[in-house]
Amino acid sequence: MTSTLPPLNALRAFEAAARHLSFKMAADELHVTPAAISHHVKTLEATLGVQLFHRLTRALRLTEAGQAALPALTAGFDRLRDAADQMRAYGDRGLLTLSVSPSFASLWLVPRLDRFHACHPEIEIRIDGTDRLVDVARGEADVAIRYGSGDYKGVVVDRLFGQRNTPVCSPMLASGDAPLKHPGDLRHHNLIHVEWKDAEASWRMWLLAAGLRDIDPTRGLRFTQESMAVQAALEGQGVALVGDRLVADHVAAGRLVCPFASELRTPLTFSYYLLTSQRSSLQPKVAAFRNWLMKEVGHRAGTF
Repeated sequence: MTSTLPPLNALRAFEAAARHLSFKMAADELHVTPAAISHHVKTLEATLGVQLFHRLTRALRLTEAGQAALPALTAGFDRLRDAADQMRAYGDRGLLTLSVSPSFASLWLVPRLDRFHACHPEIEIRIDGTDRLVDVARGEADVAIRYGSGDYKGVVVDRLFGQRNTPVCSPMLASGDAPLKHPGDLRHHNLIHVEWKDAEASWRMWLLAAGLRDIDPTRGLRFTQESMAVQAALEGQGVALVGDRLVADHVAAGRLVCPFASELRTPLTFSYYLLTSQRSSLQPKVAAFRNWLMKEVGHRAGTF
């Protein structure tokens, strides 16, 4: 004979309280009052005919019955959440939200999206252009692309590519009245800076590596986004120091040139990474984007 399942809300309240050993913390997690948690637990104890907590003066302690039930209940609620996520995925299976930095989106991702659409016309893309932290595990975005060390906790991490720090400028500037043939020729041109970059990606470090100590590394134009620095270089306003992979399309099309030898391109420690949650990585739309992106990175390297 099948036993009657106790009220789901009572089971949920007990599971949260048992994990935290606190009615208050369980109430905060479930967005109810501690009194409501206590009421649900008492209802569950009355329904089952067994005590689940030892209620001490300033603490809770699980009884043997409570200890025995907690692992299975926690696993059960995890499976319920997984099932709900799978159902939810079918509800919005046609919309994929990507959280990416504005510069990565405009310089690298957007020019390639037509190829994704050709492969997956049923999936609509929504790009959230931001550098702020997003929690893909909580569904703030389906996937995120971030530039960093790769040490991201609690998510699935795929390395996309690293970069080399490379001076680039317009062809007209490179061959103009003060041509750029040697690094020392930079003294006659504006330096274009990306302010958010770390020290190793700065003009100061690049000039030191090139053996140039008589050029002021702080002068020139400053931008908070790499895409704006690239646009200034396209307009002939100076020489930008940027990652080679992000400007590879402009270089391939002849809109930008790298005026100096390839050995003056310095490898950067950080790389670009694709971040997905354990749950969302199983969704068809997320898996399709990940597979396409990894092929795009591998088959269309876009380096120079």
